[in-house]
Amino acid sequence: MKVTAHQRYALVLFALWLLWEFVLAFDVYHRQTWAVENGLAVLGIGLLFVTGRYLPLSRISYTLIFVYACLHTLGAHFTYSEVPYREWWSAINGHEFTQGDEGQRNHYDRLIHFLYGLLLAYPIRECVLRVANVRGFWGYFLPLDVTMSTSMLYELIEWIYAEVVAQGDHHYLGTQGDEWDAHKDMLLATIGALIAMSVTAVVNAVYQRDFAREFRDSLRVKHADPLGEFALRKLKEHGTWEDTDAPNAEKSEEQVES
Repeated sequence: MKVTAHQRYALVLFALWLLWEFVLAFDVYHRQTWAVENGLAVLGIGLLFVTGRYLPLSRISYTLIFVYACLHTLGAHFTYSEVPYREWWSAINGHEFTQGDEGQRNHYDRLIHFLYGLLLAYPIRECVLRVANVRGFWGYFLPLDVTMSTSMLYELIEWIYAEVVAQGDHHYLGTQGDEWDAHKDMLLATIGALIAMSVTAVVNAVYQRDFAREFRDSLRVKHADPLGEFALRKLKEHGTWEDTDAPNAEKSEEQVES
């Protein structure tokens, strides 16, 4: 099968990520934490491969995912709470890195959670638009919602792993003594996604001729009748909860009378 230029671009990014993953697989700080972190990355990349044949993403989405995956791999190598960015900063410019009021807390994990929203909200939006076929407001809100919910799910996975599997070893959890760490991480992911979707909305508002109309239409009520018990009655009578058209309704009434 001939490989297209688009597929070749995705494969090059994948090869570069594999090389980066291989280089950082040596001398890791905490091997068990590294294995868990990379397991999640492998699952994500594997999902892209499985869906790539019938849902290939744009080059923009693949690039955003690649950048995030590389930064995630770096954090897994050192563990997020021990990435030596202060030392790198000092080696580059010769000045000591200062952080303000929070002292020596390592903020690499904060950066990654922010970038999770900033970099991955657009690929999520691309999937939502192409699979769920939503438009207007929902094309911006649902990617934000998915980003927030998956960020919360990741925090739950971190907590369960640290307490049950690692038996109190919090290298993977990376709270660094902050009891509000999970809340701040989720907030940063939300802010990142908000920025990404706001930028996307501005670009579409500039170039999409029917942007305002599509946005308004997406917020209009599509089905006037309530659901619940009303929908259940329709399901029993017609096999669908959606409104039936007039000709079918009349035909149904004639059949009942006969």
